[in-house]
Amino acid sequence: MVGINKRMSKSFESRIILASKSASRKQLLENAGIPYSAEPSNVDEEEVKRSMRAAGAKTIELAEALADLKARTVAKRYPGKLVLGADQVLDCNGRLFDKPNDVAEATRHLKFLRGNSHQLISYAVIIKDSVRVWSGVDIASVTIRPNLSDQFIDKYIMRCGPEILSTLGGYRAESLGVQLFSKIEGSHYTILGLPLLLLLDYLRETGVLEK
Repeated sequence: MVGINKRMSKSFESRIILASKSASRKQLLENAGIPYSAEPSNVDEEEVKRSMRAAGAKTIELAEALADLKARTVAKRYPGKLVLGADQVLDCNGRLFDKPNDVAEATRHLKFLRGNSHQLISYAVIIKDSVRVWSGVDIASVTIRPNLSDQFIDKYIMRCGPEILSTLGGYRAESLGVQLFSKIEGSHYTILGLPLLLLLDYLRETGVLEK
């Protein structure tokens, strides 16, 4: 019994904290066997985006700043813990897309992206005791098929339901959304919101995961 408690204690101590409520990122960590717990940062992302866009920030700078802010906000509550913050930005020819606010906006996003290639930039930061100890970024390029019909878009959004509002561009790449694409270049994990392979490398080097 003592041995079991020791193993559980060690697992808890090595657990990272995900500063997010993203179901997709939680699933990625869980599927990869990364010990974690999750706590949303509740930062005002829209205000950060507005101010940084007004200042002329680049897309990648926006993703980095949000990932860092999320991690720092939660890290204040957990001294000595590794806190992971992440953010993803969709850039289509210089136009940035946020998560759609409603079904009508999701429809507009997909119609705009139809036939266009765009970039998904996934940035991740780990903070420990107010110090950034790691960061990683990866970029994937996605093309929405040009023959995507209005009827398909309507049916697709109806089948996805409310979950459509939780994704950039309004697509669910891990499920029905794969039918939207004609071409994907880059990591599937990056499309889902994490530079996961880079993160795994760091966690192995620090002993959170076995080599």
